Amino acid sequence: MYFGYVRPTHDDQNVSTQIQRLSTINDIQIVEEKHDSAKNRMALDHMIENLQNGDRIYVFKLYNLADSSRHLIELLGEVEQKGASLISLHENIDTSKDEGYSFIEIVRHLVQFQSDVISEKTKSGLNEAQKKGNIAGRPRKPDENVQKAIVMYNSKNYSLAEIKEATGISKSTLYRNLEN
Repeated sequence: MYFGYVRPTHDDQNVSTQIQRLSTINDIQIVEEKHDSAKNRMALDHMIENLQNGDRIYVFKLYNLADSSRHLIELLGEVEQKGASLISLHENIDTSKDEGYSFIEIVRHLVQFQSDVISEKTKSGLNEAQKKGNIAGRPRKPDENVQKAIVMYNSKNYSLAEIKEATGISKSTLYRNLEN
């Protein structure tokens, strides 16, 4: 049996891109995860549990299947143990083929996979923070403190340490604002 595993990602929330790519394979049964969380992946667990010898799991990208290198290795071990195989369309990986990959190809795919993991988790974290009303980036110092620091500096009555203690403005922030 051919299974196409899909789950929501930041760039494909409704999994339409993944389904479109996987539906080109004849007789594929789409297994869809309803959430993008790394926990409680019931559809994945059920699919892996019911794999039989000769079954194939198709994914658009490795990240759609696993959330980390360790998770990917665990899943590959389970798939191999069941006599099944994994095919990733984007990375052009087919574990059913006997011919091996060169070490450079393996490393390149692992680096790209890890990059996808980091990118997806960063996007997800920024999206969650934005939903909560948080703004990404370094917090800005209130303008009144910067102005107060400039006045103190220009008065020549305070040391940089005293200015920082009174206003919370660092030396580099003060000098940067003095240039403007």
